[in-house]
Parts: sequence; structure tokens; C-alpha cells
Amino acid sequence: MKLGREHFSSDFAAVLAMAGSAIGLGNIWRFPYMTGQNGGAAFILIYIVCVFFLALPIFFAESVIGRTTQSNTFGAIRKIAPGSRLKWLGLLTVITPLVILSYYSVVGGWSVEYLFVSICSGFDEDVSSFFNEFTSSGVGPLACHTVFLLLTAFIVLEGVKSGIEKFNKVSIPVLFVLMLVIVAYSVTLPGSGPGISYMIRPDFSQITPRTFAYAMGQGFFSLSLGVGTVLTYSSYMGGRSGIVRAGIWTAVFDLTFAIIAGFAIMPAVFAAGIEPGAGPGLIFETLPYIFVKMGSGSAIISRAVAVLFFLTIVVAALTSSISMYEVGVAYLTEEKKMSRKKAVIVIFAFTWVLGAVCSVFSGAFSFCDSLTSNFLMTFGALLFVYLAGWKMDKSLVRKELYPAYSFVRYVAPPAIIAIFVTNFII
Repeated sequence: MKLGREHFSSDFAAVLAMAGSAIGLGNIWRFPYMTGQNGGAAFILIYIVCVFFLALPIFFAESVIGRTTQSNTFGAIRKIAPGSRLKWLGLLTVITPLVILSYYSVVGGWSVEYLFVSICSGFDEDVSSFFNEFTSSGVGPLACHTVFLLLTAFIVLEGVKSGIEKFNKVSIPVLFVLMLVIVAYSVTLPGSGPGISYMIRPDFSQITPRTFAYAMGQGFFSLSLGVGTVLTYSSYMGGRSGIVRAGIWTAVFDLTFAIIAGFAIMPAVFAAGIEPGAGPGLIFETLPYIFVKMGSGSAIISRAVAVLFFLTIVVAALTSSISMYEVGVAYLTEEKKMSRKKAVIVIFAFTWVLGAVCSVFSGAFSFCDSLTSNFLMTFGALLFVYLAGWKMDKSLVRKELYPAYSFVRYVAPPAIIAIFVTNFII
């Protein structure tokens, strides 16, 4: 164990931190509309299989690298392949989460604005126009992007135990409670029955090769694979922590929250008579409209649910954003010998500028999203499974990951390549 390096106080704290990294907009924003577009419960069943048999081995690969090397992503690769040019590829694993964080904080900023509006005035029926006017206004999104990024920076500045660990210990239980409250409201709405059935009765006629590709892609996105967050958090685990156990619990937390989010959103969508496959605009355009429509019956309750919902989104976005922020901070403090405060400021400046560009120019937003999703994340994941499966000491990795070692070595690489190819042909 590296002397003087911060570590999580317990295995449970490490699992909560990793669960926080996994639980984010991918669960609340992406999972419900992916489910809606790909056959409901049938997609969920395939998604569960993909997470445990394809995504988890990649998670294990990152974990064993981080826990073994006790280093940031760049330093870990340098230790595993000393003298090799592979270490320079490690810089991509530092840059990737920061690029993602830049545009992720823009979406997190939208969540901050929607929470503010929900508290202060509520929405009117023309929510689509509100979204378009807000995102194109320039100043508003930029200000919210700044607020969200400042919140993230403040948490990371406090350190591993006092900042990241403490925040996740509070936020993860709160997230589950908030979402369960929303579920209780959603499933009791008149007309919500078909939405509940949609979530529990699989329609296998809807399954296509695209369904499997999207399910694997969602698992990849949700567990934050290939961006170094799992590796970085694992490097803060103690020497006796169980990697496989931590990975399985992280996946269980992530899957459970995603399914709860589906039950919070889909019954309300059906109750309002809205198409379940509404797409990425589901939570920022469709759901506010649902809250407005339901407000005609009980305005106070509807307003309260809207506040709870967007508060949940903000907190969930923060649990993921701090893990991406920490990747860059770990690199600067360990490789460039910066103080944590200076590293936090440097990362803030970089992500704020790039995020500001993404906030103002939608083309930049789409480019960064496409670059990271279609190339950098899959490349990072392939690099990690190659290092864990083929470069590290075989007996050590087999001992750590048994019985998952064969999956890391032989199953994960073709799965990653398949994701990369399908990103361009589907």
C-alpha cells in the first residue's frame, strides 16, 4: 500500500463510491428511454445478462489494475508495462473522463435549472419551448454548467474520505429513498397499469440484434467502463478488499436503481398517454409536461414530485461527476506533484472551458459525446482488459478474479470490439 495515499475507510465505503460513479444520468435519463425504445421488459432481461456476463469482466479488469498498482490511470499503466509506449496511451484514460465531464456538467446544469424552476414557479404546458429557449439562451446554460461544476469541485477538493466517501455515504441512500417516493406516486396514477406491465412483461417479438447491442452499450455506459473511474476508485481500496464482491455489489446497486428509475418514469408516461420511446428528451421535455398535466388534479403534490425528481437527477449526476473529476486530480497530484487544491483548480478550468463551448455550440456537444462514446471509452476498456488479461502476472490476476479471469481474458475483448463496430453500423 502506497504510504501517505488516501484510501476508503472500508470495503462498504468503496462499494458505495463505485455505485455512486455508476449511478447517474445513465440510469435516470438513458435507461428509461432505451427501455422504451427496445421492447420494455425484454430489453431489461437482456440488459441484466449483458451486465453480469460482459460488462462486469471489464469492471474487474479496471479494478484489479487499480487495486494492485495503487496508482492513477497513467501511473498504473507505467507500472504494469515499464519502458513501454503503452504508458502514453494512458494519457487518453486521463483525458477521456475530463472530456465526458465537460459535456456531462452541461446536462447536469440543465438539471440544476429544472430543479430551480420546479421550486420557484413550476412549468407550463409548453415545456418543449422552455427547453429549447433555455438551451439556446447562452447565459442560462453556462451559468448552470458553472454551478454544477463548482459543486463537483467542492466535493472533490475535500479529498477521498472527507469528500468523495462522505458524499456517497449520504447521497446513495438518499437517492434510493427519493426514487422510491417517486415510484410510489407514479404507480398509483390513473392509467399507470400499462406502464407497470410494460416493465414486467417481456415482449420477445421486439428483440432484434440491435437490442443486444444497445443493452451491452447501456451496461458499458452505466458502469462508466473504459474511462478510468473504476481503476481510480479501486486504487483507493485496501489490500484485502474483494474485487469480485465489490464489482458484483456495484452492479446490483446500479441495476436496482436503473429498474427503480424505470418504474418511476414509465407508469407516469403511460398514465399521460405519451409514447414510451420518446427518446433522449424524455426527462427534460416529456416528464415536465407530465407533471403539468397531473398538476390539474393536485398541484401541490405534482409540484412536490417534480422537485423530488429533479433533485434526484442533480444528486445522481453529482455522484458520477465527482468520479470523473477525481481521475484528473489523481493524475495531477501523483504524476505532476500538485497539491489537491491546485489540481482541482486546473481540472475545473479545463472542463469549464470545454463545457462552455459544448454549452454554447450543440455541434461541439455532439462531437465530444460521439468521440468519447464511440471511440475513447471502448479504446480505454480494450486497453484495460488487455493489461489485466495479458500483461499482468497471470497467477495474481487469476487469484484476484477467480472465476472471472477467463471472462476478462477471452470474453471481454471481443465484446468491446463488437460494441465498437456496432456503434458505426447500427
